[in-house]
Amino acid sequence: MPANRFDPLLKHAETCEEKAARQYAEKLKALSDNEQRLHELARYAAEYAAPDRGASTAALLVNRQRFRERVQSALDQQKTIVERSRANADLERARLLLASRDSKALEQLAASHRVRAARAAGKREQTSLDDLAARQHRSRRERNDP
Repeated sequence: MPANRFDPLLKHAETCEEKAARQYAEKLKALSDNEQRLHELARYAAEYAAPDRGASTAALLVNRQRFRERVQSALDQQKTIVERSRANADLERARLLLASRDSKALEQLAASHRVRAARAAGKREQTSLDDLAARQHRSRRERNDP
């Protein structure tokens, strides 16, 4: 068996692991962006949560209240988006761990195969040397035995 028969499998596993790592990094970036938007919205909501002492008419107060409700709604939506982004990042992390585990298992299998192949080659060489030595011994004995 060729010693490099696992090379295509190792290459594929490495490619899959790299792809999973890139996707995980993308999901982490999206999570970070979404968390940043959430913090900005929370800060914005906190700023407008304080009562406005300058609002003098009922219409301004109603408009301010509606605006705060819209900000709160956007904040709730962003929380959902962050949760979804976190779940996606966790999923990609699990995929990366699986790809990494598969890659390591294939590397160990290939290393084990190389060790067995080296032992088998050594054994074949030793058998060949033993056969050669036995033939030489018989040949000498036959020459010495008239």
